[in-house]
Amino acid sequence: MIEAVLVIAVLIVAIMATQLPNSLIIARLTPGTVMIAAIWIAGVWLSGRAANSLPWHEGSGNAPDAQEKPKGHSQTSKQHASAARSESATRLLLIFAAAAVATLVAGVALERSGEAIASSIGLSGVLFGATVLAAATSLPELSSGITSVRMKDYQLAISDIFGGNAFLPVLFLLAVLISGKAVLPDAQASDIYLAGLGILLTCVYAAGLIFRPKRQVLGMGIDSLIVLILYATGVAGLFAISVGHGG
Repeated sequence: MIEAVLVIAVLIVAIMATQLPNSLIIARLTPGTVMIAAIWIAGVWLSGRAANSLPWHEGSGNAPDAQEKPKGHSQTSKQHASAARSESATRLLLIFAAAAVATLVAGVALERSGEAIASSIGLSGVLFGATVLAAATSLPELSSGITSVRMKDYQLAISDIFGGNAFLPVLFLLAVLISGKAVLPDAQASDIYLAGLGILLTCVYAAGLIFRPKRQVLGMGIDSLIVLILYATGVAGLFAISVGHGG
């Protein structure tokens, strides 16, 4: 829940920052991006506290019907398996660094090729980014999420998705530092619309975490079905915005 609230908080601040003047920048920093980073740091700290203990809840803050094993047990199992294979920390760090570099290079190639594809098929860059490109850039979370679910570490899968969504707006701070100018005030109507859609979808899952519906439809929970319908409706609205603003 805290991670879901964190996603909502950083997106709201990002929307608010779009209304600030471009000239409001000091030492290559803007109030909005600094606030987003500060909220993210505070949210991570609060999530850490909630994982250890909550004053109104017995145990470690887990819900009564939570997974049997503690959160992160899949990572611990992997570490034990790695130690059993005598894999050194240096080797694992090198593998991690290589994977990070590959992800960075692939990200640049993905953005450029995606822009070319969108232009060649005549699809609005906003629509392409909100659908195809968004799905492609979510593959790392999809991979780690599927692995966590298979190992029955559902809390880790949820935290991975919410945590990634909460961190991404922090990159606006990096964009400001690199460019030296405010970036959020240049947001288009479609950008603000997408941020609002992200807040709405997060609210649905937050409600699902509270009510924990057991019923499934088409192999998915009620909250997931609602999110799917809202996302499809939101993309349709995004298409209307794109057409209304001339693509």
